[in-house]
Amino acid sequence: MPAWAGIDEFIAVATAGSFTRGAKALGVSPTHVSRAIMALEQRVQAQLFHRTTRTVRLTDTGRVFFDRCARIAQERDEAIALISEQSEPQGELRVTCSTAMGERFVAPIIRRFAMRHPRLALSIDLSNRVVDLVAEGYDLAVRTGAITDPRLIGARVASRTLYTCAAPNYLAQAGRPTTVDALERHECITGTSATWHFKVDGQDVIHRPQGRFRCNSGHAVMEACIAGLGICQLPDFYILPHLKHGMVELLLEDVQPEDEPIWAVYPQRRHLMPKVQQVVECLQLELGPAMNRPSR
Repeated sequence: MPAWAGIDEFIAVATAGSFTRGAKALGVSPTHVSRAIMALEQRVQAQLFHRTTRTVRLTDTGRVFFDRCARIAQERDEAIALISEQSEPQGELRVTCSTAMGERFVAPIIRRFAMRHPRLALSIDLSNRVVDLVAEGYDLAVRTGAITDPRLIGARVASRTLYTCAAPNYLAQAGRPTTVDALERHECITGTSATWHFKVDGQDVIHRPQGRFRCNSGHAVMEACIAGLGICQLPDFYILPHLKHGMVELLLEDVQPEDEPIWAVYPQRRHLMPKVQQVVECLQLELGPAMNRPSR
């Protein structure tokens, strides 16, 4: 019996949650699928599904087996796509990005990309945690900062500017800082980053802000700043709409840091896959202009 016998049927049923739907996805009969999975369970000497008259769900063993088999099947399909003449993106594209940037910019761009490629399935995880792309099976991440993992390749797709600002009512009460050191005497509102960045006399300077308010939401930090709670440093897309309406004022413009690069990061083994290559090209074309487009 071939080593792969029953694996495709197992993956189809586990994905669809039904023998009937799994069979339909493969274009075969439910009887064929049922027999293939029974033979597979006998071969691996383990029960892979809990079956009732109404539901089919993976056992604990089945769940572990599915995670590995699905990854292997995806790599098999990618290998075939890689050497075929057909460069149309296909299969599942798994992307991760920070919540704010993902919701506002990345998800809409990739959604439009998927609509142009009907053979592509899309899964986007918006999270502020740093995902291990290789261990967790992701195809792509959109990130800022340095790329330190040697297993990954990065392509610069855009950049963003970090601004330091405060509300006029806060500045009227607390005064305006004119140096980075002066921030020590001010109330600072912090977000996901524990450090603020500046460029003083050509040198990168890091400041560790202190304050009474910290939140992992850039929108909440911006609202606290507008309310007059203190000074914040955030990317341009948070600040510029409020700056335009006079709700905040820029600070320390003479020591503003260099623009921060935004990377499309992907595992080395995936760098030639049509779905990865083309979505990176799409981000390079669309992300920068989308982030620089004036807010309404």
